[in-house]
Amino acid sequence: MPLEVKVPAMGESISSGVLAKWHVADGDTVRKDQPLFELETDKITSEGTSEGAGRISLLVQAGAEVRIGQVVATIEAAVPAVPGDGAPKPPTVSAEPKPAAALPPPAPKPAPESPRPSPAPAPAPSAVPPVGRQTRRKLSPLRQKIAERLVASQHEAAMLTTFNEADMSAVIALRARYQDDFVKRYGIKLGFMSFFAKAVVRALKEVPAVNAQVDGDSVIENHYFDLGIAVSTEKGLMVPVIRDCDQLGMADIEKRIADAAKSAREGRITLAELENGVFTITNGGIFGSMLSTPIINPPQSAILGLHAINDRPVAIDGQVVIRPMMYLALSYDHRIIDGREAVTFLIRVKQAIEDPMRLLLSV
Repeated sequence: MPLEVKVPAMGESISSGVLAKWHVADGDTVRKDQPLFELETDKITSEGTSEGAGRISLLVQAGAEVRIGQVVATIEAAVPAVPGDGAPKPPTVSAEPKPAAALPPPAPKPAPESPRPSPAPAPAPSAVPPVGRQTRRKLSPLRQKIAERLVASQHEAAMLTTFNEADMSAVIALRARYQDDFVKRYGIKLGFMSFFAKAVVRALKEVPAVNAQVDGDSVIENHYFDLGIAVSTEKGLMVPVIRDCDQLGMADIEKRIADAAKSAREGRITLAELENGVFTITNGGIFGSMLSTPIINPPQSAILGLHAINDRPVAIDGQVVIRPMMYLALSYDHRIIDGREAVTFLIRVKQAIEDPMRLLLSV
C-alpha cells in the first residue's frame, strides 16, 4: 500500500495554506526525511518532509491551495525483485563439446589523427527582452497576512512615534575590546542586538506601561520579557520571539537570535516561536535606513526601530566632535502609553547604550 504524503498540522489557528513549491518531480525516488514541498500559510512558511523512501507520485500542482491533512502525494515503496515463474531462467549447458571458434584477425591500427583546431567560442546569447511591460502574481498567504496586520495596526491603535539618538561609541569600543575573547569562549560574535535587548528589558522594568496591551475594554500587564526580533526573509518579515531575555546573558541572546533568524530564513520556524512576544525590536539600519517610523506589531503596544550608524558632528561639553550616532524611534499605542512614559522609556534605552556598564551593574 503506498504511503500517503499529507499536509502537516501547524497549529490550531491554521487550517489551510498554499503548496508554493515542490522540491521533487513526479516519479522521482525520494528518501526518508527528504524535504518534499514548501507550504505557505498566513503565518509561517514551512517544509513537508518524506516519512518513507520510494517512488513519489504528485497529486497536487504547485500553487494550489491545500487543507491541513490533505493528501498531496503518494510514495510507492521500492520492492526488490524476487525470482519466480516469470523470471528469466539461466541457459542450459550442452554436454557435447563445441568446436573452438576461429580467432578473428587483429584489427588494423587506426591512422594517427592530425590535431584539430579548437572550435571557436560560441557567441554570448543576447539578452532576451521581457515579455510585456507588467507581470501579475497573487500575494502569498504570508504577505497577505502581513498586509492585513499592518493595516489593522494603523487603524486600531492610536499610534505615535517619538525619536531620540544614541552615541554608539561606548558599545563599539566595548565590542572591539572583548570581541575576540567573546568569540573564543562562546563561538559567536558579540553584536549590537544583545545590547539593545538588554537595554529594552531594563527600560520595560522601569516603565511597565510599555509592557502592556489593550484587550477590548481591558489592559493586560505583562510581567515577563519575551522580545520579538524582526527578521527579513525572502517570504516577508517574520518576528521570532526570544523568551525570558531578562534571564539570559549576552551570549545566550546572540545565539538564540542567530538560531531563530536561520530557522526563519530556511522555512523551519514554527508558529510557537512567533507568538506571545511583549515588545519588538526592528533594525532597518542593516539596510542603510537613516530614520523610519516602525509600525506596532499587534497585540503589542510598542516597537523600537534601530537605524544606520553614521558619523555625525555633535556638541559635547561645548565642543563639536564627530561621533558614531544612531537614530532611535519608538512607535507606541497612545491609548495606554502617555508621551511622558514613551519618552522616558526611550531615554532609558539611550542611557544604557551610551553607558553599557549600566547593563552590568543594573543602575
